[in-house]
Amino acid sequence: MDLQLSGKNVLITGASMGIGAHLAETFAEEKVNLHLTARSTDKLEKLRNRILASHDVDVTLHSSDLTKSGACEELFESVGAIDILVNNAGAIPSGNLWDVDEESWRKGWDLKVMGYINLCRLFYKKMQQQGEGVIINNIGNGGEVFDAKYIAGTTGNASLMAFTRALGGNSLADNIRVVGVNPGPVDTDRIYNMLKKRAKSELGDVNKYKDLEATYPLGRPAHKHEISDLIVFLASFRSGYTSGTIFTVDGGIASRRSII
Repeated sequence: MDLQLSGKNVLITGASMGIGAHLAETFAEEKVNLHLTARSTDKLEKLRNRILASHDVDVTLHSSDLTKSGACEELFESVGAIDILVNNAGAIPSGNLWDVDEESWRKGWDLKVMGYINLCRLFYKKMQQQGEGVIINNIGNGGEVFDAKYIAGTTGNASLMAFTRALGGNSLADNIRVVGVNPGPVDTDRIYNMLKKRAKSELGDVNKYKDLEATYPLGRPAHKHEISDLIVFLASFRSGYTSGTIFTVDGGIASRRSII
């Protein structure tokens, strides 16, 4: 299937590892030129080298801490015009209301919740001037599964879901599409760190994280390509009538409803 993305320009935040890095490689397979940002310059450089060894695309790196005042504006100025924005940066800490103190809560929200909002505010106007664009917010199914043991994340993700629907509901009037993706557990270091944390607190043994993993659909987290392939498709013209909605990819976890 030809997605007709060749020659387009995408900005991916949080691109140095996990879903973000895999997204960069998936877009590169479609001959999309990349702007990649994250805090880790070393990881970004390794990713760029890996991509350039296999793909004939431009890869521009923007090392930045998006929690710092003015960082989003600086990134916007350095990137310039893009066709696709993928908001992906941020990992809101897990834990209950007393595990996550105010400083940690605000830090997590500054990067993810406010980071997404601030970049949308900047790039939407630019896309409006260009006459087209796509914004994809990689959020997380915590916004649908109200887990008290992930209270800062579930609250933040629910906010981003509402924001995405609100912004994308009318954005096609500007020929801009705004879409959200809610991954559940994905095969990244982050999910295994969370599983180990829960195994220690709930089962008394960090090494029992596999017991928790076994409860996932198919007994595993999602493969990274099961998320990145969807996002790249949503960014393409083949999904041209899609806006103001959220796609959940969690094997059915958020839909597990029961009266008992």
